[in-house]
Amino acid sequence: MQKQFVLDNEIATEQLGGCIGKALQQQSALVFLVGDLGAGKTTLVRGMLRAVGFTGSTKSPTYTLVEPYTFANWSVYHFDLYRVADPEELEYIGFDEYLADDSALVVVEWPERGEGWLTKPDLIIQLEYWESGRRATVTGTEPVLTSIANAFNDNGESVPTPD
Repeated sequence: MQKQFVLDNEIATEQLGGCIGKALQQQSALVFLVGDLGAGKTTLVRGMLRAVGFTGSTKSPTYTLVEPYTFANWSVYHFDLYRVADPEELEYIGFDEYLADDSALVVVEWPERGEGWLTKPDLIIQLEYWESGRRATVTGTEPVLTSIANAFNDNGESVPTPD
């Protein structure tokens, strides 16, 4: 199943990230983020993290390969594979151990750099430049996409959700 969202600005990108973060909170999942440099991948992750209670700064793991965020009973591992030259490098950094963590959300930017080594994702988020903002195409299972869509409308505005 697939759903598209128009993101007029950075705030809308963070809001979509927040909807995705809440939909995946406390779940074990693999998420691929696909898009050009500057498309908003790290901004989306910042929204995901803020929605689940992270208050610190969110930085791109371009040089560190992974930024871990640990919560009480759950973790988020944000990977950036842009600098990976060979997918086998993932073995050296212990990527399979992150995937084996059944209480973790693993988010991967530039997943094509790990092609042939990465497992099938639970969610794929494609960010692209669109008119004066961005467009996100989210592909995944119906329950997750329905949850995201119920919290976010196609105009990039957050829809109130009951707490």
